Amino acid sequence: MKNNFSSEIDGMDRKILNALQKDGRITNLDLSEMVGLSPTATSERVKRLTRDGYIVGYHAELSPDHLGLGLTVFVEVKLERTTTDVFEAFANSTRRFDEIAECYLVAGGFDYLIKARVKDMNAYRSFLSDVIVQLPGVRETHTYAVIEDVKTGQSLPV
Repeated sequence: MKNNFSSEIDGMDRKILNALQKDGRITNLDLSEMVGLSPTATSERVKRLTRDGYIVGYHAELSPDHLGLGLTVFVEVKLERTTTDVFEAFANSTRRFDEIAECYLVAGGFDYLIKARVKDMNAYRSFLSDVIVQLPGVRETHTYAVIEDVKTGQSLPV
């Protein structure tokens, strides 16, 4: 099933999006050569794709190991109550902590899935007791420590 956005872009737009996902710092000239358009046409397409919300930003991918954040953990969180006010309070609180890399409200046997990055297991133990279990409405948690990054990245199929 296609979403409403997919029909609004063509094959050339998809080439541009794929190239930018691989290298967000590529020059417009190199991008235009890669996709086979003039630099002006390429620039206009990138501007349109940005304006229309297909491109939402650019960032540098940093090394967690070099920054002393070598342990990645996933934490399942069950809330005591699943009401709008508890969801809002929990979600707003998670945004305050840099260690929380990602947080998702999910359907299934628990309410939230958190991805966090910390220095090591001792740091995680402190983070769990000082932050996670103190978040609003937390009833129960289950933690999964990552042993190996098998596939990471944010590239989307376009």
